Amino acid sequence: QVQLVESGGGLVQAGGSLRLSCACAASGRSFCNYAMGWFRQAPGKEREFVAAISWSGGNTDYADSVKGRFTISRDHAKNTVYLQMNTLKPEDTAVYYCAARDQYYTGTSYYTSDYSYWGQGTQVTVSS
Repeated sequence: QVQLVESGGGLVQAGGSLRLSCACAASGRSFCNYAMGWFRQAPGKEREFVAAISWSGGNTDYADSVKGRFTISRDHAKNTVYLQMNTLKPEDTAVYYCAARDQYYTGTSYYTSDYSYWGQGTQVTVSS
């Protein structure tokens, strides 16, 4: 079983920055070497892809809407994945979810259905 816990959300003015963290714990394993992703869901909208990072950390993917503003990274020693969000816009307001793929899949994915484990989410609100 894999547990994911997000933190770092909050209220920020447009143009500001936030860094989200996703702490991973896997039963029976010391390391959470899973391919990971960040998704978000705004009120009344479907959950959408934001960013993903491969098992090794060597490959990353981003939604077009966040390219150049958001950066996904991971620290294997801390079993944590980060999402650095800069130049935030009101349209970035959403609940942000961290997700992990099954251990057999090492690459990135845009699809929610490719992720087996999900955190509870953290709220990000960007005021104009």
